[in-house]
Amino acid sequence: MDEATRISPKDQFNSLLVRAIEGRRGGMALMRVLEELDFYNSPASAKHHLNVPGGLVLHSLNVARAALELCDKMPQFAKCNKDAVLTAALLHDVCKAGQYIKKPDGSYRYEDSHLMGHGEASVSIIKDWIFLTDTEALAIRWHMGAYSGEQDWGTLSKVYDRCPEALCLHMADMIATHIMEVEE
Repeated sequence: MDEATRISPKDQFNSLLVRAIEGRRGGMALMRVLEELDFYNSPASAKHHLNVPGGLVLHSLNVARAALELCDKMPQFAKCNKDAVLTAALLHDVCKAGQYIKKPDGSYRYEDSHLMGHGEASVSIIKDWIFLTDTEALAIRWHMGAYSGEQDWGTLSKVYDRCPEALCLHMADMIATHIMEVEE
């Protein structure tokens, strides 16, 4: 058994998050809020990838690993700010915490109480507790890519041209969701 499998996903996540947001006021409060929001026990989705208790933290770790690997191995992302990429990867789906209702059959229903777009809601929650750089906020806001709707396509292209961290996060989220987390 390697070290990563002996350390709980929650502890792995917290260790990476402490590293990513080191020195920022509110970091410890954000970690308490994640606990209160049930981030560590929430599924990542209602019907698709990691729709199990604890799936959200596992997904966030997968996205972080994929994003850092993209930064390390793809020259196109070599200039990305790795701290910004790591922060955004770990926190991109914070808005999902506590939003899943378990149905009697064991499946989940997503109840969006934020009434904002997916990325916007996560940015809003995070900014209540810690400072986000513009790069981090853009990456989180635009991590859904074209899935946020046709109305965003013109802006999305501009964001990806100016903020490679946003494109890196989107690609890492797709890698995690559609490759790493696909049930066989």
